[in-house]
Amino acid sequence: MEIKIIGLGKMGLNLVANLKSHGHEVICFDINETARLEATNLGATATPSLEELFTAGSAKPAVYWSMLPSGKITEDMMVTCHSQLNTGDILIDGGNSKFADSIHHYHYLKEKGIHFLDVGTSGGMSGARNGACMMIGGDQAIFTQIEQLFSDLCVENGYLYCGEAGSGHYLKMVHNGIEYGMMQAIGEGFNLLHHSRFDYDLEQVARVFNNGSVVRSWLMELTENALRENPTMEGISGQVPSSGEGKWTVEEMLEMQQSAPVITQSLLTRYASMDTEKYGEKVIASLRNQFGGHVIPKG
Repeated sequence: MEIKIIGLGKMGLNLVANLKSHGHEVICFDINETARLEATNLGATATPSLEELFTAGSAKPAVYWSMLPSGKITEDMMVTCHSQLNTGDILIDGGNSKFADSIHHYHYLKEKGIHFLDVGTSGGMSGARNGACMMIGGDQAIFTQIEQLFSDLCVENGYLYCGEAGSGHYLKMVHNGIEYGMMQAIGEGFNLLHHSRFDYDLEQVARVFNNGSVVRSWLMELTENALRENPTMEGISGQVPSSGEGKWTVEEMLEMQQSAPVITQSLLTRYASMDTEKYGEKVIASLRNQFGGHVIPKG
């Protein structure tokens, strides 16, 4: 199958490698020349401009796969594709777009007869290269038409047609909320072990946790890898950015008046980690001094 990839970041390049290893023809573009060169080295055809990507290839209908960050850059690309793609073409958004945006993109592109699939992609860079997990929303007939593509890109039983437009990115949103909570639990547990009265080898703790225990997982395997590479976490600031999906999950929870305290707290902890000024904590320390004469720690 001929696939046109837009966006050759860490995920996009690994996706190209995966596609090539399964015999697909890949035409691709990225504004970064080095990324285009890397894609060429993988056997893909990289066009020097986005305009040339739209005219390259011979497959009809054409299949495009956008692997761009969510937000304005994806929104702008949808507008561009609306004007450049032909009736019957298929456009896949494999990035982490908000599900409501994907519903809008589906209807917006449908006006011109362009088919849209929203694909939540999990598994990180190694998954994109060696076998991902994908959650697909959009018209079932279009999914069926290119299902072999997902079969090739994913691990066994690693893709799911979820239903109507937006359902793929919705499922990925909740997936990432769960991921937030799981990582938070691992971080808190290993923090307790780090500060405990016992001299644990935390790399070995992660190893034993990941062999036969209830909490064995890929995240625990990654914990073992991280502790092997940097047992003291030296040089790491401790700031944990939030890429958006956790926030969207919490917003959806509030909209539905449901409860997800672990996911919510893990998101708030990430926000707190980014606050290097600690102004609120300084106010609290000052209040303790005001009412109880407690010493104010100096920064």
